[in-house]
Amino acid sequence: METGSKDKSPIDKLNDLIVSMQHVDVKDKLIFYRLLATMTNAWMSLVKSIAVLEAQEKNAVLKKILGVFIKELQAWKNLSECLEMYPQSFSEAEVWVISSWEKTWKLNTVLLDLANQIEKMASISWKLKSAMIYPAFIIIVVIGVIAVMMIMVVPKLLDIFSDKSALPASTQMLIWVSDFLRAYWLGVLIFLFIAYVWIKIWKKTPWWKYLYDLFLFKVPIFWSMMQKLVLSQFSRLLSWLIWSGVSIVWAFQIVADGVWNEVYRQRILLLKEDVQQWIKIWEALDGDKLFPPMMVQMIQVWEQTAKVDQTILKVADFYDEQVDNMITTLNKLLEPMIIVFLAVVVWWIAMAIMQPIMNLADTVSNW
Repeated sequence: METGSKDKSPIDKLNDLIVSMQHVDVKDKLIFYRLLATMTNAWMSLVKSIAVLEAQEKNAVLKKILGVFIKELQAWKNLSECLEMYPQSFSEAEVWVISSWEKTWKLNTVLLDLANQIEKMASISWKLKSAMIYPAFIIIVVIGVIAVMMIMVVPKLLDIFSDKSALPASTQMLIWVSDFLRAYWLGVLIFLFIAYVWIKIWKKTPWWKYLYDLFLFKVPIFWSMMQKLVLSQFSRLLSWLIWSGVSIVWAFQIVADGVWNEVYRQRILLLKEDVQQWIKIWEALDGDKLFPPMMVQMIQVWEQTAKVDQTILKVADFYDEQVDNMITTLNKLLEPMIIVFLAVVVWWIAMAIMQPIMNLADTVSNW
């Protein structure tokens, strides 16, 4: 990856391998772009600017990458060529945008705009993840508490009944769950871990990822939100690339690789083929369920006015606002839904334990 790699020691080669397997966080990348834009705007050379950033960088992965950048730039490589060396950290769209503008002496302006667009795309993802963290944490805690009750508390409470075959069905089910967890709790944990790893690997294969993303689109709660997320990313990337002078056909290829959803990726690749056949974008998308009629109509106007980059960017901002509102609404709905779920679970456990006790009390009083 670096020049003169044959002269490296085994430790240096190992470090390079580790760096190549990791990626730079979006937050660190945004800071890098903004600081680099500020320095180049002050007419500081690109090599010197990156050297200053490398000296003060605390992130080990980014620091190592910047060190490679310095050597490659000194060997007369362009910044875009340096970014292309680390596809896990710098997307193809970023490489093309910088490549289109680094020869115009406006690199600082492009870097700032690049940081702003990346921040907007990442902001929605951060909000969605943060919205999911709270309910996920609550559900994990609840499952843990219920498991502890089933393993340690429930058996002691039900030991007072000698003839368990005469107990109500709900109580017998509770006993079965308790006995199963007590006997196979380690196996359950191993199974869950293996299932988690298998799903992570399974989702990375194109065919299964397509089926997984298609399944998510069938879930009513997530369909609208995910569609708007993908359309926002699609619009922003497309606007970004067209503004940088990338051809529309190649822009669709980059956008297809940039969207996170495999269903949309396959559709955008088909759209690319339609455009190569001189079919207009809005005609190729007309009637497609993945692209709302409003967006198709706006694309038709954009193609007629030849201002695709500006208008598509406004659509991306519109969908970002829509997703933001949906996340806010989802946050308000999730809490009462979790409370209702907890109430049902606690009620079922309480009834399963208390019903035989109440029946026993009635029997004693009648006797």
